[in-house]
Amino acid sequence: MSELVTGDAVVLGLRPAKLPSRALALSIDLVVVGTAFVLVSVGLAVATSGLDAAAFAAVSVATFLLVLVGAPIAVETLSHGRSLGKLACGLRVVRDDGGPIRFRHALVRGAMGVVEILMTLGVVASIASLVSARGRRLGDVFAGTLVVRERLPAGRSASVPPPPPWLVGRFAGLDLSAVPDELWLAVRQYLTRMHQLDADVGRAMAGRLAGELAGWTGVPAPVGVPAAAYLAAVVNERQARDAHRMFAASRSSSDGSGGTGTGWPMGSPGPAGGGGSGSGASVGKGPWGSEAVPDAPAAAPGVPAAGEDPAPPAATGFAPPA
Repeated sequence: MSELVTGDAVVLGLRPAKLPSRALALSIDLVVVGTAFVLVSVGLAVATSGLDAAAFAAVSVATFLLVLVGAPIAVETLSHGRSLGKLACGLRVVRDDGGPIRFRHALVRGAMGVVEILMTLGVVASIASLVSARGRRLGDVFAGTLVVRERLPAGRSASVPPPPPWLVGRFAGLDLSAVPDELWLAVRQYLTRMHQLDADVGRAMAGRLAGELAGWTGVPAPVGVPAAAYLAAVVNERQARDAHRMFAASRSSSDGSGGTGTGWPMGSPGPAGGGGSGSGASVGKGPWGSEAVPDAPAAAPGVPAAGEDPAPPAATGFAPPA
């Protein structure tokens, strides 16, 4: 899958449409537009039967421009890149950065479409789409647009796997403000693709990313915790904090006050965290590495076992989960 990356280094995960799907969508659009053109032409021919040849030619040219050129431009502009054929095939025209197109993008695409689709019967557009790595025709190149697939199989969606339960909330006191976005992107890409990597390569990459993340936070990674599990837990903590901020902002805007409402404290484990005590069950060989993870109380230093007094913070500097 060819992914799009914005200027802020955010992976959009959009899948460019190739020639077969684009040709099918274009065929549907041409059938609809051609039918409308024939109906409008017949109606105008009947209505303007008393005009001379020059006036009839002017009306014919205006009808061609309005129906075959202006109508597709208007439809793409108003629908933000989804014509009838693209809607049926699950396609959409977007900008190179993934944003919705505007009138100028649709105008350039429509103007170039007259040359590479209508005048050459689609030959130029087909060749350009086959040559382009992302299936773009000349109109897309000049307009700075891309046709992408909106409907993807559910199994293809890549998501960050959740951390082990005994690590959820473990890094609530960690300062993540200095971590750059490029490192977050690299960690996310690794976590979504770690099962596709070679075992040795994956462990080396996870160790390198964990070292960089620990360097930016100023706190070393805990000893005995697999690097992949550590990365997933820190990413989960960041997502929980973002969710808390959004919840607090929505509550504040709904009640009209400047506070955070009844939202959760900033930096504390969210409702999806489930705490950090675990169930005491042993976790064997799992997605976080080949080494076995011991029981929750033993694998997470600083987490008190059932019936014991809370232990002081671990020597690594990580606050134990509440």
